[in-house]
Amino acid sequence: MKDSIIILCGGGPAPGMNTVVCSVAKTFLSNGYRVIGLHGGYSGLFSNAPRTEDIDFFKADAYFNRGGSYLQMSRFKPTDEDFEKRFNLELFQSNNIKLLVTVGGDDTASTANRIAKFLEAKKYPIANIHVPKTIDNDLPLPNNTPTFGFNSAKQEGAHIARTIYEDARTSGNWLLISAMGRSAGHLALGIGEATHCPMTIIPEMFNKTGICLDKIVKLAISAIVKRKILGIDYGTVVVAEGVFHDLDPQEIKNAGVTMTYDEHGHPELGKISKAVLFNDILEKEFKKTGLKIKTRPVEIGYDVRCQDPIAYDLSYCSELAMGVYELFTKGETGCMVYVDAWGNASPLYLHDLQNAEGKIPPRRVEISGGIAQNYYSHICHYITPADYEAAKKYVADPEAYDFKKILNW
Repeated sequence: MKDSIIILCGGGPAPGMNTVVCSVAKTFLSNGYRVIGLHGGYSGLFSNAPRTEDIDFFKADAYFNRGGSYLQMSRFKPTDEDFEKRFNLELFQSNNIKLLVTVGGDDTASTANRIAKFLEAKKYPIANIHVPKTIDNDLPLPNNTPTFGFNSAKQEGAHIARTIYEDARTSGNWLLISAMGRSAGHLALGIGEATHCPMTIIPEMFNKTGICLDKIVKLAISAIVKRKILGIDYGTVVVAEGVFHDLDPQEIKNAGVTMTYDEHGHPELGKISKAVLFNDILEKEFKKTGLKIKTRPVEIGYDVRCQDPIAYDLSYCSELAMGVYELFTKGETGCMVYVDAWGNASPLYLHDLQNAEGKIPPRRVEISGGIAQNYYSHICHYITPADYEAAKKYVADPEAYDFKKILNW
């Protein structure tokens, strides 16, 4: 029987999913392998009736440059009992599968790490290689290398935010933008920097102080008042959804929001509009301070996940896929493929990336690095001590809206 590989996609979509899967398929097909696609993410590995299909050249050629994922995804995470009782070894044995390719973000990578340990402990002759995906850009790749999907999502997010900024300028209003990013603010910061947004609020900013709604609101007002002093009566504020993820659940409840949680304990942020939540809270603060500001909420989220990948990700995903083949032929397993700026592939072993709980921790924005610090130093607008006197025209206590004092920077 011909040697085979099997590919699955876990988590949520990102531009380039099809590019990775179909490029892996083309590469292995050209080297004589059979390529099997597994629908349903990890759930297929723990099912007696997994939904699979062969991926031939024509299927791969038809889908490699499209958005979304031809292989249906899921957020299924196996339990210890699933591993012991339901791992479908027969799927691998009956199809002569030599390699499992997993495509996904931090949760998918953490499960890939568990599978690597499981296969090694059972001495099953199956290699597994993970491909780093997420629009959140929060997998720990070296040298600030992006995860695939991030640049395409940032491109579309910046396109939307640029249009929104023009609306703010044209109408003389403020628009509040919420951007995806459960654990890290890379996407929000990328959108804010690309569109010269006068304030971008990400969880990593609160590295020297606790995070709370009052500080988030004051940062936004700091930008609004600073622009008023400068004679600018419009702008945008970008907020990463992760700031709401990090808030005390009781504080969110006190704000009048009922939050539900998924089976992994994550707040189901996708079920509520963070932009609407923030806008409502900010409008209440305007009434307290007497500021006459008109704001409108805009959500940037699901609209950037399934767009067609831009050229950067088309090339990068192809390189990652070919890197999977290169690592496999060298006998690598239990790793994540890493491709450097010159297209050279190398393994990042999952056991080296794990934390004490065996999970792959998210990579957060390096808030002290040049990207963040230059943006906050030169593009953002906010109150400083030099503005206190002028700011008294708009707020009674300007010091309370001093950007650096709010953050204890």
